[in-house]
Amino acid sequence: MLSKTGLVAQREYVENIRTKAFWIGILVFPILISAMMVVPMLLERAKSARSYAVVDQSGWLLEAVEERATMPDVEKVLRRALKDLEDEKKAAELPETLRATAQQINVALSMIRSDKLAGDLDDEQWEDAQDKVITGFATMVGGFSGADGAAMREMLPAQALAELSRLRSSIQEWWLALPADEAAEYGSGLAKSRYSRVDVEVGGSQEDLIAELNRQVKEDEIFAYFVLPSDPVVASDGGRYVSTNLTDDDLRIWFSNIAGDVIRERRMEQREIDRETAQWITEDFRLKSTKIGSSGEEEDVLAQDLVRQWAPVVFVYLLWISVFTIAQMLLTNTIEEKSNRLMEVLLSSVSPIQLMMGKIVGIAMTGMTMLGSWMVFFYLVTKFLPRFIDADIPFDLSVIATDPKFMVSFLVYFLLGYLFYAALLVGIGSVCNSLKEAQNLQTPIMLLLFVPLASMMPIGKDPNGLLAQVMSFIPPFTPFVMMNRAAGPPSMMEYVLTTALLLVSVGVVMWAAAKVFRIGVLMTGKPPKLGEIIRWIRAPVGIVPERDQS
Repeated sequence: MLSKTGLVAQREYVENIRTKAFWIGILVFPILISAMMVVPMLLERAKSARSYAVVDQSGWLLEAVEERATMPDVEKVLRRALKDLEDEKKAAELPETLRATAQQINVALSMIRSDKLAGDLDDEQWEDAQDKVITGFATMVGGFSGADGAAMREMLPAQALAELSRLRSSIQEWWLALPADEAAEYGSGLAKSRYSRVDVEVGGSQEDLIAELNRQVKEDEIFAYFVLPSDPVVASDGGRYVSTNLTDDDLRIWFSNIAGDVIRERRMEQREIDRETAQWITEDFRLKSTKIGSSGEEEDVLAQDLVRQWAPVVFVYLLWISVFTIAQMLLTNTIEEKSNRLMEVLLSSVSPIQLMMGKIVGIAMTGMTMLGSWMVFFYLVTKFLPRFIDADIPFDLSVIATDPKFMVSFLVYFLLGYLFYAALLVGIGSVCNSLKEAQNLQTPIMLLLFVPLASMMPIGKDPNGLLAQVMSFIPPFTPFVMMNRAAGPPSMMEYVLTTALLLVSVGVVMWAAAKVFRIGVLMTGKPPKLGEIIRWIRAPVGIVPERDQS
């Protein structure tokens, strides 16, 4: 029996993998998924800078906002320049002002490193010191002397601080004069490359200027314009943002956030509140996130920990696609062979059970080939795609993509989930003569498959909650829910009990599918009703109940 089942499985596997459509299908899915992630990012970067104008009735707020806006941009550019200094070719391509500033920051860091106190710093504290120097200098460039700037001044020797202060105005002038399209060459997500202010000069009154700006906005010559009130420190009455685009409000949020910071500083100065007191009053209450590690001790929560927590959601989606695609392939294959009478030829050499099991195993092997290809592609995407799109990801995503816990869970639950749904669908395929007939019978199964998708996010947020625990013991949902809970993780007892229950369920469904398959595979005419299928399942082996003629 096993040899004939193996021959059927081999035939099914070879018939599928030798077609061009199979390999095209393998490539299309991961390419589409990658494109869905990458294309929006590339389109966002390719989007032209939003041009805007400003009517500044205060006489000072616009200048302060533009100075402050340089701070986050300069910080990003400096971090990239410091990396480029490690490569002689890239260092030579840096503008002289930027290169000199980055070199001076390196000198300042060297002074800190050579200080006797630096020997007491561990790696985390040293990285923190580097961040403070870079961020502190960026705040100086932005005309802001907050806590970061104060921390930098405390750390740096007087000589290094004097040199950086000398470079402040030159790097600021260089950055403010840099065109928006050239700014994009120094990194992604820079405000300089996303927003570009234009000067609009109109002779006459302010009403004439507003009329001209309204015309330019209406005719898409500029994206939007701001009107800043005469005394924003007292009140924001009279300030407004004018644009015809009501959905893209990134420019408004960016400008208003920076202006809000500047105005708050002016208000503190007017009330003669010193900076340290103001920062203490406005400082948010923060709780450091920690977790209990494998050793039972507290550990810091890192960015990769958060990604790892949500990684099972991605695996659940892939698992759903895999099970649905492969089981659907089995259904289609069964109906096709039954409709063209090939099934009758095959049954002259093998028994119905051997044929059914061979088809299930063969399609499973096809699915494993498909999954293996997807895993390789998934690994390559997580390993190299961030570099290709210049994404600043602080850790290697491929480590999560190849996590043994996720990989083993994925493969085990794919096989069990596939066997469960394959048995249901091969039974349906055996009693139908066309895909149209199968659509009505498989509707309840499709509804079952959509339940795990709808519950992905709630279970991902609470992987060991009541909903997750209950759904784990419902066999049609077990593979998807337990995969979704992998980052929890569930207790070993839950793994054992749910897997045992799923194995028993697969056995029961296989037994029922075999009873249906042995009768339905050679049946023609009107598909049986549900009651008739139940009689087939209950009938002893070798006995074929009479068809319901009603």
